[in-house]
Amino acid sequence: MNERDQGLWYKNAVLYGLDVATFQDSNGDGIGDFPGLIDRLDYLTDLGVTCVWLLPFFPSPNRDNGYDVTDYLGVDPRLGTFDEFHRFVRKAGERGIRVLIDLVMDHTSNEHPWFRAARQDPASRYRRYYTWTDSPPPHEPEKGNIFPDQESSVWTFDEVAGQYYYHRFYHFEPDLDVMHPEVREEIKRVIDFWLSFGVSGFRVDAVSHMIESPIPVADPALVHDPHQVLRDLRSFASSRRTDVALLGEADVKLEELRAFFGEGSELHLLYNFFLDNLLFLSLATGRAEPIERALRLLPSIPHECQWINFLRNLDELDLERLTEDEREQVYVAFAPDPEMRIFGRGIRRRLAPMLGDPRKVRMALSLLFSLPGTPMLIYGDEIGMGENLSLDGRNAVRTPMQWSSARHAGFSTAAAQVLTVPVVTKGQFSYRRINVDRQVVEQDSTLNIAKRLIRLRRQCPEWGWGMCRVLATGEPGIFAHSCEWKGQRLIAVHNLAEKAASVRLDREPETTLTPLLPNDCRSHGDSHRLEIPSYGYGWYRVEKTYH
Repeated sequence: MNERDQGLWYKNAVLYGLDVATFQDSNGDGIGDFPGLIDRLDYLTDLGVTCVWLLPFFPSPNRDNGYDVTDYLGVDPRLGTFDEFHRFVRKAGERGIRVLIDLVMDHTSNEHPWFRAARQDPASRYRRYYTWTDSPPPHEPEKGNIFPDQESSVWTFDEVAGQYYYHRFYHFEPDLDVMHPEVREEIKRVIDFWLSFGVSGFRVDAVSHMIESPIPVADPALVHDPHQVLRDLRSFASSRRTDVALLGEADVKLEELRAFFGEGSELHLLYNFFLDNLLFLSLATGRAEPIERALRLLPSIPHECQWINFLRNLDELDLERLTEDEREQVYVAFAPDPEMRIFGRGIRRRLAPMLGDPRKVRMALSLLFSLPGTPMLIYGDEIGMGENLSLDGRNAVRTPMQWSSARHAGFSTAAAQVLTVPVVTKGQFSYRRINVDRQVVEQDSTLNIAKRLIRLRRQCPEWGWGMCRVLATGEPGIFAHSCEWKGQRLIAVHNLAEKAASVRLDREPETTLTPLLPNDCRSHGDSHRLEIPSYGYGWYRVEKTYH
């Protein structure tokens, strides 16, 4: 690897997203904390992940799962002390695990000192941190509020200020005017602060909304080029840490994606929402075509950049990139009950209950770890956790990690009524059935299969670095692709359908396919002809044969 590529650690990383508050409670107060997370580092090490993304852990009223921040430079005392956070970062680093944290600078809580000062005094410097107007435009912005069934407008009147303030999210989350130079300096201060304590980068929350402005911006230079904000932040972050990574959450139209990478000068990483939408369409229909279409249509990106692939996140499964007909197909397959749907665009369910068949879940995990890009796994999906639809909104998929069959799944010793979120106690996804302790000892459990896939993914840099090519199979349910890097080539084959199929891959002269995973795919004499069972999958290395 040349010197230019040394800092691109994320190209071959395996990311794991978790919420400190629901991972492990160490003191019996019903809320997960940093000491509990430190106690579970052995688990994360054994799982094989190389980077942990932490959801917001800052002081907050917690009306929006911590995304309503009141202090960007602190640790929520419910979750531990600053020293305990720093100890976690150090201990994780000793095990080769990097830490990404959320950079939630699109908006603050309405209880943040900046907003309190802004609403009290029109002459306050903080008044300029937010967007105010005496008379909102007669029409809502084209994209409207993020939560259309809960918020009727992006403008809310503040009695103290005597003006309306702008918010793309909840009314208690006023948007920061990131186009204002003073706000950008505050963001840099936050970046500098956390980098000084050893984090490797940031998940930039709502980045596509962050660079929007509903009215003329304060900095004229940004009128025609709002992406200058991202170039500025990237340059600053890289000056503080050369191997920093900025991961953007930008669920935008396909034609808008490429701009967030710039020429390798803006975000390093982007969540691949477009591929995720079409991947679930493939899982719903049993057809490979949607995934193939996504890979064909995704723009080429700079060498320094990378897509982050995922199956589920800790919000809804947002299906906005599908047509209405395609979205309905996914709803019918995975969310037939209206209570499983949310915001008119998504599904509030976990991976395992949606897919149902454990074989399909494991095939989907194999797909995640072999798609071109960098995989991100969400806590609990490695054991096939379920959701709790009796909880409001997105909380359905944010239940505590299920460690054992002990009380509260081994998450906490607190009384049930004080748990931050109830554990899943009913049905086939109850913690008594689905937990880490039970799966550790089962050789072919979802957990142990996930471990094998993660270990193998780390040994196969071709998936993260290589050039991808979709392979013709002649079978509508079979998705096959290859990635090549430095003269080495891998092939992965996945059966998205319930029906077994036989395929023959185009054969290169004097080559054979060497299987890398124990699986049920069989070859008969000709290693390029494969029989793939229902929801089967296989990874292969293309090797030369010598005579």
